[in-house]
Formats: sequence, structure tokens, C-alpha cells
Amino acid sequence: MEAGFSRLAIVGDHRPTFSTSTPSIIDWTKYLSTILGPDIIDGVLVEGESDGLEPIEGLIGDYDYAFLFKPNLPFMQKSRRAAPFFGLNDKMPVLLALLLGFQHALSMLAGIITPPIILAGQGGVNLNASDAQYLVSTSLIVCGLLSAVQITRFHIYKSPYYIGTGLISVVGTSFTVIPVATGAFSQMYATGFCPTAADGTKLPCPKGYGALIATGTLCALLEIALSFTRPKVLKKVFPPLVTGPTVALIGISLIESGFKDWAGGSGSCSTRPDGQFSVCPNLGAPHALPWGSAEYIGLGFSVFVTIIICERFGSPIMKSCAVVLGLLVGCIIAGATGYFSASGINAAPAASFIWVHTFPLSVYGPIVLPLLAVYIVLMMEAIGDITATCDVSRLEVEGKLFDSRIQGGVLADGINGLLSGLLTITPLSTFAQNNGVIALTRCANRKAGYAACFFLLIMGIFSKFAAALVAIPSAVLGGMTTFLFSAVAVSGVRIISTVPFTRRNRFILTASLALGFGATLVPDWFAYVFTYSGDNRAKQGFFNAIVLVCETGFALTAFVAIFLNLVLQEEVEDEVLGTAVEGGTANVVDEEADREEWRRIERGKSVGGGSQDVEKADGKTA
Repeated sequence: MEAGFSRLAIVGDHRPTFSTSTPSIIDWTKYLSTILGPDIIDGVLVEGESDGLEPIEGLIGDYDYAFLFKPNLPFMQKSRRAAPFFGLNDKMPVLLALLLGFQHALSMLAGIITPPIILAGQGGVNLNASDAQYLVSTSLIVCGLLSAVQITRFHIYKSPYYIGTGLISVVGTSFTVIPVATGAFSQMYATGFCPTAADGTKLPCPKGYGALIATGTLCALLEIALSFTRPKVLKKVFPPLVTGPTVALIGISLIESGFKDWAGGSGSCSTRPDGQFSVCPNLGAPHALPWGSAEYIGLGFSVFVTIIICERFGSPIMKSCAVVLGLLVGCIIAGATGYFSASGINAAPAASFIWVHTFPLSVYGPIVLPLLAVYIVLMMEAIGDITATCDVSRLEVEGKLFDSRIQGGVLADGINGLLSGLLTITPLSTFAQNNGVIALTRCANRKAGYAACFFLLIMGIFSKFAAALVAIPSAVLGGMTTFLFSAVAVSGVRIISTVPFTRRNRFILTASLALGFGATLVPDWFAYVFTYSGDNRAKQGFFNAIVLVCETGFALTAFVAIFLNLVLQEEVEDEVLGTAVEGGTANVVDEEADREEWRRIERGKSVGGGSQDVEKADGKTA
């Protein structure tokens, strides 16, 4: 940048001020402020003074790159110097932005590829290898493109509303949709919507996948509409008392599929039948073994243990990518012992992009209600994740600017859900794991976010990479997904921990979790309630929708918690206990009385001259 330029200053009413009165520059920056929002253009340069960056410094800088790669070994001296913090609009070297962006992309990778692999596999619609590879590639591409929307933050013309957060708020395919989708696919095969062979084998059902993404696109309108509601109202209707148990149930229900994969697979082979699926994944697979074999357990365990080792001894970049490193170690072991098949990788095309494969779209009525519950959960997850991102980015977590980030983030989340279906991908959600990367690397700069989007696009376009991911043995994938799904459940528990445990709140948690746990542990408990077998498809679809909601534990928990939270009033005694007394525990309440009693005992000993007489509360001795 030439000398004679200075930074643009943003004042409180969002009108830019300059050290020059050049009309063209003022018009240009006002236009940018209108389109992108005032906080986005804080780093734009206008006429004044030099930005002070030499070419080499701008590319590499003086950052301590060894900090990212230095392991935490017992015999190594720990550095006492903290890494510098890069704020939202701070200047940072290009190399560092690319490196940290790659770290963000790796931390997202496992979460992005897991849903399409599960939904395209034996636990989903049993798609062929080329369709599964396409879904993984497209998930990476779509998440890269739509993450850029969240990071950029567009201002809606002539309105107070925004699209996006303007933070490193990246998005990925949501785990929340998996329980709903797998339940719906099972129902589709049972009702004949999806084809089944004469021997009962489930055949590929692209029609079922198309119905899922089309219905998800329609239901995304709910989150878009809710984004224009004030954040305070949303938090009142959907407080942590509602979202906490819902998120916990999502993780708990997903752990079942992760554990089944760990033992060999979640498809037909998990029941150890005779014939084609007497071994996992099937008789024609390399090194196929019966479900639950020790070899499969060991493969998954290698992934799980690697994740733990990386957390204990790994460098900062290893800790944030521990799940991917665990997957890599498991793949190396599986490849060396003959569990991999290269046929799918060799047959995959060199490159892929959106709409290379398409699916017939239709609206499947029975999953409308469960998917509406999914989008309510996604909205509340987005609010929590955006708040956490503001916190670790050292930005305010209250006020008008924060509220506009929440509104923009929820609106972008809804729009992303709508667009993802049109782009052949299941609903997306704002990812939380990147907040850990921000806190660990002390970098909240948008340049790292854009670099992450770039790397996701590259990974998705080169479809050989996706083909290699699809070829990963189920046992290796299960070791990773079990850890990820458990992390979802722990997130729900953390949300619940923020709720004061008053009598009312305990009652709501008990009632909602009772039904949610029951439906999760006994998923077919409601399958025989309706006995209708007529030709009225609308009536049958309505009954199927009720059954699907009642058999989806987290949806049942969400609806019951929302209803009870709105109906049950807070009791006065509970309010006093939760607010008037700090901590609300018996220890805190009795602390002063205990100290006074101890002083009386000590005073009685001194008066008695060492005798065993102890002064009572009324002043007499015993």
C-alpha cells in the first residue's frame, strides 16, 4: 500500500470519518458500510498514512510458529510467553492466516463428513458408493461457501437487519437431523416408500433422501421467520431449560449408532443374521468379520486412545485436530491390516461439484413436525455458539451490536438450511468446536475464517479425497463418531448446568427427560398405537407423523419442555432461593451461624480454664 493512507474510523452512529474529504472515497466507504455493516470495514485503508507493513512482514510476520507445533511433553519446558491475540480486524501475516485457517478446516472435517456418510450408508438410504462420495464432497463445498456468508455479514438494504455474524462462525452438516432421518428412513422402508428386496434387504433409496432434503428446505422457513424476533423473546420461549435436555438427548441417541459402527457396522450385519450380512459390512468386503469381533473393537479403540493422547501430550494444533488425527491413525492401522478397498477410490472422478448427482424432491409429511423441532434446536444452538464466539473473540456479549450479530447469525443459519437442501445437502448448523480453536490459537481474525472456507472448497472439489473418506471402515469411523456424539451430549449437560435447580425447573426436566429417555431406550414403544390400515394416504401420513415424533426422544423432550416452561409459573420460594441467596445451598445459608457457634464454643473453653464445660446458646454451661 502506498504512503499517504490512513485507517477508516467508525464512530458511534456508524458514520465514517476521514482525514480527507475526497468525495469518491467517502461514497465508496459509505456503500461498503451499508452493504457489509460498519464493523466489517474497520480495516479499510483511506488516504492518510502508511499501514506500516513491509511485504515480507505481511506474508510471514514475527509470529512464534513453533508455539502451534510444540507438544506438551513432561520433560519439555513450557513457554511462559502467551501468543499474541489477533482481533476481528487486526492485521495478520498471510502465512499465519492460511495455517490457522487450515487448522479450523481440520477441526470441522470430522463433523462435516459424518452425517452424509451415516445417512448414505446402511443405517440410512443405502446409496451406492458414487452417490455417497458425491454427498461427502458436496458437504465440504457447501459448508465452505455458506460459512463465508456467516463470516462476511451482509446488511439488508434499508432495514436494521443483517445476514451473518461477521465472526468466525463456520457452519457444517448438523448431527441433529440424524435421529430424525434414520427414523424416517426406517418408516419409509416399512411403508413401501423405499424399495426392499424379496429377502428383506433394503435397496438404495435416492427418493427417500430427496424427500428428506426437500422437507428440510421447507421447514427452514421457520428459523428464517424466528430470526426477526428479538433475541430476548427467543431466549424466554426457548431457554436453556428447553435446549439443554434436547441437545443432551440428541447426543445420547446418536451414541447408539456410533457404538454399533465401532463394533462393525450399524446396518443389517449388526443383528448377525445368516447370508449376505453374516459379516460386516457384507460378504464381499475386504477382511469382513462378524459384528462385534475383537478386531473391530480394537480398530475403534485405536482411534479413541489417539484422541486422548493428543489431548494430553499434543501441541495446540494437535489438540484442536485430535479427532482427525485419531481418524488418521485408525485408517493407517486399517490400511496396514487389509480392511481398506481401493476400488471405490480408483473409480471416483478426479473432481466433483454441486449438482453432479441429483435426487428426486418431494415433501414427506410425517417428518415435518420432527424437522421443525430440529430447526428450533439449530436456532438455539446458533444463539449459544455465537455468544461463545463473541466471548472468545473478546467482543461484547450484550448491547445492540451483539443483538444484531445474533439476529444475523440466526437468519443466515435459516437461509443456509434452505439453500443446503437446494444444494442436495441436509440442514446445516453453526459449529461450536471452532470456538475452541479461537481460544487455543488466540486468533479471532476473519482472514483465518476465509482461509478455512478455501481449504474446505479444495477438499470437496477433489473427489478422490471424499472417496477415501467413504472407504473408511465402519469400526474406525465408529471410534471417532462415538467421541463426537458424546461431546454433543456433554454440551447439553453443560447447558442444563446453567439452569438454577428450583423445584419448578427440576419438575420440567424430570417430565421432559422421562419421555425422552423412554423413547430413546425403547424406540418402538409407540409403533402399535394406531391400527389404521385403510387407503387414505393423508390419514396414514398424519398417524405416521405422530408416531415419528413420539419415537424421536429429543423431539418429544423439546415439545414437552416448551409446553411446561410456558404453562408452569415460577414459585416465590424458588425465586428467593435462586436469587436472594448466593449459590442457593445449605452450606452458604448456614455459614454465618456455624461461625457464631464455633466462637461460642471457643469462648466457653477459655472461660472454663481448660475444662470440658461448653457454653450453650443461652449462656449456661453443661
